[in-house]
Amino acid sequence: MLSFNLIVTISLLYVACLFGIAALAETRAKQGKMGFIESPFVYTLSISVYCTAWTFYGAVGSAARNGLEFLTIYLGPTLVFIGWWWFLRKLVRIGRTQRITSIADLISSRYGKSNVLGVLVTILAVVGSTPYIALQLQSLTLSFTVFTQGSPADVSPAITALLIALGLAAFTIVFGTRNLDANERHHGVVTAIAVEAIVKLAALIAVGVFVVWGVSGGPSETLALMEQRLPQTEGIFSPRWVTLTFLSATAIICLPRMFQVVVVENAAERHLATASWAFPMYLFLMCIFVVPIAVTGLNILPEGSNPDLFVLTIPLSENRAGLAAFAFLGGFSSATSMVIVAAIALSTMISNHIVLPLWLYTFRRRIPESDDIRMVLLRSRRISIAVILGLGYLYFILTGGRSALASIGYIAFLGVAQVLPALVGGLFWRNATRMGAFFGISVGFAMWAYTLFLPSFAGGFILSQNAIINGPFGISALRPQALFGISISDPLIHAVFWSIFANTLAFVIASLATSPRPLERVQAQQFINVYGQPTNPRPIEPATTPEELYILAQRILGRHDAKKLFAEHAKLQGKLEGLPDITTKFMETLERNFAGSVGAATAHAMIGQAIASEAISVEDLIAVADETAQVLEYSARLEEQSKVLKNTAEELRAANTKLTKLGRQKDDFLSKVSHELRTPMTSIRSFSEILHNSENLDPQTLKHFSSVINDESQRLTHLLDEILDLSFLESGRLQLTKRRVKISDVVERVLKSTQQIVTQANAKISYHGDALDSVIETDTDRLSQVFINLITNSVKYSDKDNPTISIECRKNQDSVELVFTDDGPGIPTQDHAMIFEKFIQLSSNSPSGSVGLGLPISQEIMKNLGGSLRCVAHDGGAVFVVTLPYQKM
Repeated sequence: MLSFNLIVTISLLYVACLFGIAALAETRAKQGKMGFIESPFVYTLSISVYCTAWTFYGAVGSAARNGLEFLTIYLGPTLVFIGWWWFLRKLVRIGRTQRITSIADLISSRYGKSNVLGVLVTILAVVGSTPYIALQLQSLTLSFTVFTQGSPADVSPAITALLIALGLAAFTIVFGTRNLDANERHHGVVTAIAVEAIVKLAALIAVGVFVVWGVSGGPSETLALMEQRLPQTEGIFSPRWVTLTFLSATAIICLPRMFQVVVVENAAERHLATASWAFPMYLFLMCIFVVPIAVTGLNILPEGSNPDLFVLTIPLSENRAGLAAFAFLGGFSSATSMVIVAAIALSTMISNHIVLPLWLYTFRRRIPESDDIRMVLLRSRRISIAVILGLGYLYFILTGGRSALASIGYIAFLGVAQVLPALVGGLFWRNATRMGAFFGISVGFAMWAYTLFLPSFAGGFILSQNAIINGPFGISALRPQALFGISISDPLIHAVFWSIFANTLAFVIASLATSPRPLERVQAQQFINVYGQPTNPRPIEPATTPEELYILAQRILGRHDAKKLFAEHAKLQGKLEGLPDITTKFMETLERNFAGSVGAATAHAMIGQAIASEAISVEDLIAVADETAQVLEYSARLEEQSKVLKNTAEELRAANTKLTKLGRQKDDFLSKVSHELRTPMTSIRSFSEILHNSENLDPQTLKHFSSVINDESQRLTHLLDEILDLSFLESGRLQLTKRRVKISDVVERVLKSTQQIVTQANAKISYHGDALDSVIETDTDRLSQVFINLITNSVKYSDKDNPTISIECRKNQDSVELVFTDDGPGIPTQDHAMIFEKFIQLSSNSPSGSVGLGLPISQEIMKNLGGSLRCVAHDGGAVFVVTLPYQKM
C-alpha cells in the first residue's frame, strides 16, 4: 500500500518537473529557439486539456453506471474537429486578425466592441466554470483519499482540497501571468500541458493493458465480461445521447479553457489541419480501455465501490503499487492542466472586461506618466486566479463533493454553452445585434441557473429542497425541473431544452427588433467576411498628438514594445527619427496591439477617447444619414400615393406645411447646437495648437492644457449623447419598457444612484407621503432618469453648505404627484417656462459640463410616459411637480 507521504512526495516531484519544463520552454521562446514548442503536435496535445479528471476518472464511472453513454464525451469533440474544423479555422483567423484574448473578447468585439457584453460573458464563464473547477478538486481529493483511508495521516477532504487549490493557484500565477499580451501565448504553460497530455494518456493505457491482460485474462475474456456486466443504454439516437453529444460538441468551442488553447494559443492556422485528425485519434486512445476498466472493476471490487476511482483501486487491489502511482499521476495531470488553463483564461477575461474598465473610469484624471496599466493588469490577473480557485473550492464545500464527476461536468458544459447562439449568429448572421446577444445570453444564463445550477446544491443554496420539488411558493408551473408543467424525466435534457431554446429565441427576436449600431455593422463585415479583402478605412482627423499616444502606448505595452512599434511605423512613413504621423492605418495597428493586452472592447474605448473626433463624427454622420434615409423613404411613399390616388393632395399639403414648420424648428435648433459645439471645439483647437507649436512648456502647464482638452472632449461627447436622446424623445421613436412598480421602489433606487453626489455636498434628502406605496405602470429607467436629474440639479445649484431636499408623494383621483422641494436660491416665476427650453441656463454659475438639456429631456420623458413635469411658484427654493397617471385596481 502506498503511503500518503509517498504520494505527496511523488506529486511534489512531478510538479517540480512541470516547473522545469515550463521554465525551459519559456527560456527557449525568449531566445527565439522555438523548435518543438511551435510544433502542431504540441498544439494538438495542448487541446487535450479537454480530457480532464472528468474523462480520466469520470468516464470510467459513467461507463460503470450508464454503459456506453460515456462515448458522447468523446463523440462531440470528434464531430467538431472532423466535420466542423472549418468553423474552428474561422475562429482562429478572427482571433489573429482581431487580436482576440478570450471568448468574452470575441463576443464583445463582434457586437460593436461592447464591454457590457464582455462583462456578461465573463460573469457567465466564471459561474459556469466554477462547477468544473470543483470537479477537479473533488477528483484530486478522492484520489488522495484512496491512499489515506485508515492511515494515521488521514486528512479531511476539505483540507486536502484547500491545499490542492493553493498549489494550483501558485503554479498558475507563476507561469500564467508573466506575459501581459495574451496573443504572445504562454509557451511554458502550453508545453507543460502537452507533457501532461502524454502522461495521462500513457497512464490510462497502462492501466487498461494491465486490466485486459493481467486481470481479465485477455481480450476474449474481457469481451465476455462486457456482455455480462456492462449496463444497457437506450441507444445512440435517444434524446439523452443527442443531448450529451451536443453539450460535448459545444464545450470544445465555448469553454474558456478550450477557446484559450484552440484559438488564443494557436501559433499557425495550418496546425488545425493536423489537429483535425490527431486530436480525434487522441480521444480514441483515451476511451479505448474505459469499458474494460469499468466492467473489471464491477467484477472484482466489492459492491459499493466508487466507480469513479476504478482506475486507481483496481491496481491497488492487485498490489500493483507502481501502476497505481502512475495512474494517480495521470489523474493529477488531467485535473491540474484543466485548472491551470481555465484560471488563465478566466483571469484574462476578468482583468480586461471588469477590472481595467473600472480602474480607467476611477482614475481617468490621473497624470498618464504616473499610471502603470501593465502592473494593474498583472496584479488583477493574479488576484483573479486566486478568486477563481476559491470559488471552485467553495462550490466543492457547498455541494459536499457528493455528485458523480460526470454530472458535475455536464452542469458546467451547459452553463458556458449559453454563448453559442450569440457566437454562431455573430459569425454568420449580419443582422445579429448587440441587444440580441445580450438578451439571449442573459435569458439562457438565467434558465440554466434556475433549472440546473441551483438545483445541483440540493437545497443548500438559494433554492430550498421544497422549492425544487414543489416550485417556489408552491407554484408547480415554476418547478425548476418541470418548468411550465412540461415534465422531462431527465433534468439535464430539461435544462438543455429550456435554456438553449429561450436563449436562441431571445437572441433572434431582440436582433430583429433592434438595428445594429455603426460599429456593429463594421465588425459584422470583418467577422463574417474574415477571409475577404479588408474594406477601405475612413480617414480620421487627428485630435491628439503623437506624443500623447506614445505616453498611452508606454502605459499599456511597456516602454520597449511601445518604442519599437512607433519606430517601425515612423520608418514605414519615411521618417528617420521622431514619432509617426497619426494616420488611419497607424491607429488601427495601435488598437490591435492594445487589444492584445486589454481586450478589443477596452482598446477601442481607449483609442476612441484618445481621438475625440471619432466620437463626434461617427455619431453625427450616422445620425444624419439615418435621418436623411427616413425622410427620403417617407417622401417616396407620399409621391407614390399621389400618383395612384388623387384625393391624397390635401394630405400632401398638410405634410408639406408640417415639414416647413419642422424645418424652421430644425434651423433654430441647429443654430443653438452649433453655438454649443463651437465653444468646446474652440478650446480644444486652441490648446492643441499651443501644445503642437510649443516645445518648452513646463509639466504643470502641459498637465493643465491636457486636462482642458480632455474635459472639453468629454463635454462634447456628453452634449451629443443628450442631443440624440432628445431627438428620439421629440420624434416619438423612444421605445419604453413599462412594468408595474411601487413608487417607493423607484425613489429608493434613485437615492442609491445619487448617494455619492449627495454625500459630497453634505445634502439631506427626505421623502414621505401617503402615495409612496402606490403601484404604477411605467418605464422605471426613464422615470429614474427624471428623478435623478431633479435631485442633482437641486444639489448642484444650491447656495447652502448643507442643502436639504424634500420629496412628497400625494395621490389624486387619477394621478400621483411627486413634489421635489429644495432650499436653494429658487427660480423666478417669469422664468418657469424658459427653463424647459433647450440650451437655456438662467445662472451664469452653471456647473461645468452643463448645456441646458437636462430639464427639456426630463419634460419630454414625462410626456412619453403620459405624465408631466412643471415648475411651480414657491417663496423659497425651487419646486418641481412630477405628475404620473394612476389607475385604481
